[in-house]
Amino acid sequence: MLQNLLQSCEFNNTDHRTNLNGIDRLIVRRGQPFSISLYLRSGSYQPGVSSLDCVAETGPQPSEQYGTRASFGLSASIDTSRWSAAVASPPGDMVALLICSAPDAPIGRYTLTLGHSARIEFILLFNPWCPGDAVYMDNEQNLAEYVLAQDGIIFRGAYKHPIPTPWNFGQFESGILDVCLKILDMNPKYLRNPGKDCSGRRNPIYVSRVLSAMVNCNDDKGVLWGKWSGGYEGGVSPMLWRGSVEILRNWDTQACQPVRYGQCWVFAAVACSISRALGIPCRVVTNYLSAHDTNSNLVIERYVNENGEPIQSKEMIWNYHCWVENWMTRPDLKPDFHGWQAYDPTPQEKSEGVFCCGPIPVRAIKEGELTFKYDAPFVFAEVNADVITFIKKKDGSTSKVSSNALVGQKISTKSVGSDAREDITHLYKYPEGSAEEREAFKKADHQNKLLQQQQDQGLHLNIKVTSDMRKGCDFDVFAVVTNNTQSEKKCRLLFGSCALSYNGFMGGNCGFKDLLNVELSPGGERKVPLRLNYSKYGGQVTEDNLIRLAALLLDYTTGDTTLAVRNIVLDNPEIKVRVSSKICDKIQTSGILGEPKENRKLNCCFSIEGANLTGGGIITERLGSPVGPGEDAKVKIYFTPTHSGLRKLVVDFDSNKLCHVKGYRNVIIGK
Repeated sequence: MLQNLLQSCEFNNTDHRTNLNGIDRLIVRRGQPFSISLYLRSGSYQPGVSSLDCVAETGPQPSEQYGTRASFGLSASIDTSRWSAAVASPPGDMVALLICSAPDAPIGRYTLTLGHSARIEFILLFNPWCPGDAVYMDNEQNLAEYVLAQDGIIFRGAYKHPIPTPWNFGQFESGILDVCLKILDMNPKYLRNPGKDCSGRRNPIYVSRVLSAMVNCNDDKGVLWGKWSGGYEGGVSPMLWRGSVEILRNWDTQACQPVRYGQCWVFAAVACSISRALGIPCRVVTNYLSAHDTNSNLVIERYVNENGEPIQSKEMIWNYHCWVENWMTRPDLKPDFHGWQAYDPTPQEKSEGVFCCGPIPVRAIKEGELTFKYDAPFVFAEVNADVITFIKKKDGSTSKVSSNALVGQKISTKSVGSDAREDITHLYKYPEGSAEEREAFKKADHQNKLLQQQQDQGLHLNIKVTSDMRKGCDFDVFAVVTNNTQSEKKCRLLFGSCALSYNGFMGGNCGFKDLLNVELSPGGERKVPLRLNYSKYGGQVTEDNLIRLAALLLDYTTGDTTLAVRNIVLDNPEIKVRVSSKICDKIQTSGILGEPKENRKLNCCFSIEGANLTGGGIITERLGSPVGPGEDAKVKIYFTPTHSGLRKLVVDFDSNKLCHVKGYRNVIIGK
């Protein structure tokens, strides 16, 4: 019979780095031995004489053919390359038994049968600490960041103004691992053929592809319902989520009905939480100016009207787009494509009939290997697509417009061990104009990029901004026209602005100017201001705080048209979080918000969430009185941490009128 099972769970879970999931049940990682103690009711264990039959099974239809059932006996020593068992104690009626799973065993819930009577249930996870596991990562600092860290930073905003957003991944919060395993069990492949699906769970490529489909709900009982326009009635605005825990728990408790609503960074963050919970190293990546190519020709065709206003189309450039990278080997591809694999749970285009994307080696994107699995052309276009802009005239005719559109800028992720932004663009792209870049484009048959020549325009058009673009304030933006020719120029300049959502959808007008006679001497420059008044843009901008600026220049002499576009992000007030007192079992915090921007008092509330601090829940406190211009907003919240160590408080300030802004503060919880 089994002895001291709880003590065994505590020892094994700590040894396998799963103790943050709890120590009341056995959770181990594959390819690494764990120990259990057996009390023999009759006789004693004798080496070379005693035997023990062991059977490990997972899934509803365990089969040795599928690798979901393993039978093995006692060996002289543990063999970490396969299922094995060995005795680690001297002869006697108490036996310390070592069990080791194969490093490529399917992950999931297991039943281990020992002899005729003893049965143990445990959960088996991927093991990035095991050299034989496909997700092996040999850097302890990276493992601490990409597997064990329960909080992080997701970058949003704009490529010229990245904004860090704190996120509570919470993969070790109570019940989250069970929800993640349930997500695997609800995927259509499991429902069609559970035996084959459970067998596929040995492969992180397969699991990542399943997660890519299951985090969205477009084809199945997935986790999140995506919504990018209109209101968020019947759900929660994507802007208001602070972490993955509440989303995953809501999906679980609501009979696997999709949680409303998500957008790209929410999809990516939830996928990251699940990957880390299952033991796959994972990180969230942000691609600024991310192209959405719908026909796989690696070209984005954009249209504007005669006022320079964009005409909405399916192909667009998102202000930013988030996906995730999982770390693993790719034995299905030729060598040297192991490591980070991009996959995207945001439902954009179908892959093999399902809304999913990836995984595809990041290096395959850099090298232009578009035949590699999975979905290489779509991801390649996100960071490398060519952009061609046309002006559509009232008579229906179109003409090409000179434009300086960029794609795939400042690809970003959180740095290891700090909240700083790490630029990983070089992992996806060679430097622009380099011989390596041209070779990658040739391999990808990206002829548009190869043939595109940036000629020195006779007239140069640029948009410049100031540093004080704050929500609630009036400010100027500028269209700058330069005449690089030897002759005088007379032009028409249309300079407009409109609200913009992060995925490229345009909203209402925020300001417009039409100058019929802009005269420029040879080598001359003209700086044209456009005033953006809060009274006009305040009711148009979305929670993304984005405004699209577009300047269209018509040369009366040549008939040439030049377009300049720039997206700006408005700053919200900065929130500062201060820990005012700290005790071993309680923490008192106060948040201070500076510079309210409206000349009226606002009703405000603070919400706080933190891994192993708030039990996966959210603590909300509404301020007793409204906050006026220049006043500080303060709140004190008490909570009880469940583990010692470094923790990140994710704090929200929400005025429900002017802005919604996240802040964060790292704190150290003592034992």
